[in-house]
Amino acid sequence: MRFGKWMQPKTNRWIANSAKLGDPPVYDTAVFPWIKELESHWETIRAEAAVALQDLEKVPPLATISPDHRRIAPAGRWRSFFLIGYRYRDEANCAKCPKTTAIIEKIPGLNSAFFSVLVRGTHIPPHTGVTKAFLTCHLGIQVPHEREKCRMRVVDQYVHWTEGRALVFDDCYDHEVLNDTDETRIILLVQFKRPVGIIGKIVGNLFLEGVRRSRFVQDARKGIAQWSAERVGQ
Repeated sequence: MRFGKWMQPKTNRWIANSAKLGDPPVYDTAVFPWIKELESHWETIRAEAAVALQDLEKVPPLATISPDHRRIAPAGRWRSFFLIGYRYRDEANCAKCPKTTAIIEKIPGLNSAFFSVLVRGTHIPPHTGVTKAFLTCHLGIQVPHEREKCRMRVVDQYVHWTEGRALVFDDCYDHEVLNDTDETRIILLVQFKRPVGIIGKIVGNLFLEGVRRSRFVQDARKGIAQWSAERVGQ
């Protein structure tokens, strides 16, 4: 972890310099051809999410399963239903959402995919992501009616979610999320490899493999397994 944190800014610079689509905080989704296909299946994804997330008490809070997120994840208010995390599949969850799993597995360079649930009145404070080796896509699944009050700030730009539409951003830029409504927001969050040249690809893949094997990811995997075991035992 210490070595990874020391290497992080260096690898991020190499990856950014090698990026084929520039290095903006927020991207035009039109530059990613697969997004139209993802958006076309949003109702199928929403139907499976409705079943999988019908009892939110059975969906683990991110702060519970990932110690590294406790600083920014309000207790019990930001929940995550993982399908794939750093290429590790949650077989039980994938079985509950087989159509969604089949859809996301077609995404080029898929790293992670999960349903991100933000209950009413939740504020995720400013933070930055792990690596520029991937970009983040949000597909709106359930968006509060007062959508202007449910928003994300990326640097100095505010973006809002729309059901059935995707947005793409670089989470290594400072960002925060606010749900100032009385409704729950649900998105499908997808992390995918950034299109880069050969140098960025080599550096990014090495760094991602290090993160995949690190305590950051392995503790989260243990947390998910422990959460699932406790729910079965109840």
